[in-house]
Amino acid sequence: MALVVQKYGGTSVGDAERIRAVAEHVARTVRGGDQVVVVVSAMGKSTDDLLRLADEVSSVKPKRELDMLLTAGERISMSLVSMALAGQGLKTASFTGSQAGIITDTDHTRAKILEMRPERIEEALRDGYTPVVAGFQGVSTDRDITTLGRGGSDVTAVALAAALKADVCEIYTDVTGVYSADPRVVPQARRLAKISFDEMMEMAATGGRVLMLRSVEFARRHGVPLHVRSSFTWEPGTWVVEEEVSMEEAVVSAVTDDTSEAKITVANVPDRPGLAARLFRELADKGINLDMIVQNTSEHGTTDISFTVEKGDAEAARLACEGVRELLEIGEITADLGIGRVTLVGAGMKSNAGITAKMFETLASHDINIEMISTSSIRISTIIRGERVVEAVRALHTAFGLDA
Repeated sequence: MALVVQKYGGTSVGDAERIRAVAEHVARTVRGGDQVVVVVSAMGKSTDDLLRLADEVSSVKPKRELDMLLTAGERISMSLVSMALAGQGLKTASFTGSQAGIITDTDHTRAKILEMRPERIEEALRDGYTPVVAGFQGVSTDRDITTLGRGGSDVTAVALAAALKADVCEIYTDVTGVYSADPRVVPQARRLAKISFDEMMEMAATGGRVLMLRSVEFARRHGVPLHVRSSFTWEPGTWVVEEEVSMEEAVVSAVTDDTSEAKITVANVPDRPGLAARLFRELADKGINLDMIVQNTSEHGTTDISFTVEKGDAEAARLACEGVRELLEIGEITADLGIGRVTLVGAGMKSNAGITAKMFETLASHDINIEMISTSSIRISTIIRGERVVEAVRALHTAFGLDA
């Protein structure tokens, strides 16, 4: 008998028909001899509907009250799924995040899990129940309801799987697994049967849209195997596991793309120790996360620094830099919203020379200019113009032999 945590996203429980289909699949798994813990997201676009309603009610939305509002979506899903399971003849009970023992910090709307106390879930399993847990939420050390931010339901599922020592955490979504590129961008993209945690983390961080980075990090840290599957076909999907020495590594496993970032450039920064640190401290204190950073070679005692941020943070980042402009004696500050990121990911890059050259040659052959570059041992990211991203992804996907 295996213990399986199954997480169902918003499209998987989007309406009554989908909920019944999920319940039938869970029931088949239980009747096959496994124990199942179900984690659910809010139905369809219900979270967006709640946010829209909040906007209509007030321009002032305290984060504590926003968390109380948004967690209602998952509570609706968990109770409906539990009812559907009961209709399949299963003993079942639903649990909020707090009832499931998910203890978080006090950072509303983007809380982090501090501790898991899943005693009630363990008790329910021992009594033959199939627990249904509301994803995306927990309870803070101040005993307030909190939400876990983007990808929170995936994090809930992985955290429960780790705490319960589950055999696998299955992530059900509207795609059949992890692909070598976004199939909407590259029709020839192929599904990957297996991928390492390291590769999946790089994909999630650079535009892969199937799993959120936080959930993959959590799974890797706690050794939780992930299986990404479709709740529409129920076919086997992609396994995300520890990299095996015996695995035949593809040189390049995937090409990802992302047009959600902006580039901030700070010109004429005096080339003196501590100024860049002071600039980035100002951004950190404003809660702005930076990604790629490039500093040009110093000329005449000054240098230019460029970095990328989420587009939603672009104006805040620009204003933060403006706030220390006179103090640091820096020059013009500009924000460019028209960029895109294209990334190659592959565990085989560590032992294969020439990947960078081939990538740049491919882009050059399409007259695509590279504005910024960032690398790791298994990733090469480039910033190009946003309108050339689709062309770049397709060209690289073909050049590295990834087309199905």
